[in-house]
Amino acid sequence: MPMNAELQIETDAQTGTFPGRVAVIIYDQIGAFSLGVALEVFGRALPDDGYPGYEVSIVSAEGRSVSAFGGMRISATAGMAELRQARIILIPAWRSNGERPPKRLLSELRRAAARGAIFVSICDGAFVLAHAGLLDGRRATTHWADLADLKAQFPDIRTEDDVLYVDEGNIITSAGGASGIDACLHLVRRDFGTRIANAVARRMVIPPHRDGGQRQFVANPIPSHTGRTLAGAMDWARSQLHRPISVAEFSREAAMSERTFLRRFQEEVGVSPKTWIAAERMRLAREILESTQMPLSEVGQAVGYTSPESFRSAFRRIVGVPPSTYRARFRQL
Repeated sequence: MPMNAELQIETDAQTGTFPGRVAVIIYDQIGAFSLGVALEVFGRALPDDGYPGYEVSIVSAEGRSVSAFGGMRISATAGMAELRQARIILIPAWRSNGERPPKRLLSELRRAAARGAIFVSICDGAFVLAHAGLLDGRRATTHWADLADLKAQFPDIRTEDDVLYVDEGNIITSAGGASGIDACLHLVRRDFGTRIANAVARRMVIPPHRDGGQRQFVANPIPSHTGRTLAGAMDWARSQLHRPISVAEFSREAAMSERTFLRRFQEEVGVSPKTWIAAERMRLAREILESTQMPLSEVGQAVGYTSPESFRSAFRRIVGVPPSTYRARFRQL
């Protein structure tokens, strides 16, 4: 979790507004899927799991109600002034990469950014943030089919081509529509921790975290082989996170040569085995930090690090804050 986002969360907690309001913007020809993502992830509380949900409002940028893709009509529940109160503003896919969004919407987004609001864009919603000037000089992504347009129109954006979402602290951009679920769950994980995010994902019957980037979904033919997949080997690796895992033994578990294993892993998962294992170690470390009082040196050993220093360095690089800060944050919830 980036430090500025953590400070914003702590401020919200102190003022009694945590987890805060989520304003979902709608406009003509919106895809209903994006709206559904926001309502499912943020709007449904899970009292038995300790998840209160968020206060969700639907804000129209173009009149009281809009026509969604497919002919559905969607009515707003709040006016544009809600954007001045919302802690989180969710921006669904914009209808046309070549069309500038409404002037008032862009003005309200800039105003919200100035006071520290958090933005989440789904798919081509990144174009709305780009038109508002909020992505200049920052990393961002969008649907793979529209990345070239984003680069051409907004050369000051540091586009990420092969990710499901990009977290820049107060701005999270996601790739295609389903990647919006990943981005929203990531924000829940930032706010409430891994256990709660996993509970939300379990209710939605989806993975709590998807590995790799969007390259794995881009016009790849279905593999002709029907033999053993990587799933069993990955499950094995998750059970071995307390110790070093070599490529040689990982590939043996997958019943492949090292060369074939490395190629297949990159193709199917979207990252290298080394990167995947590092992310899995951090996932387990977050769970331990949130749920136990285990000393940090033992947490590091439990997830395969030989020294406290290497664990702290890796945790800060991947998660964004030191493990002690992460644990202190979730003790307050």
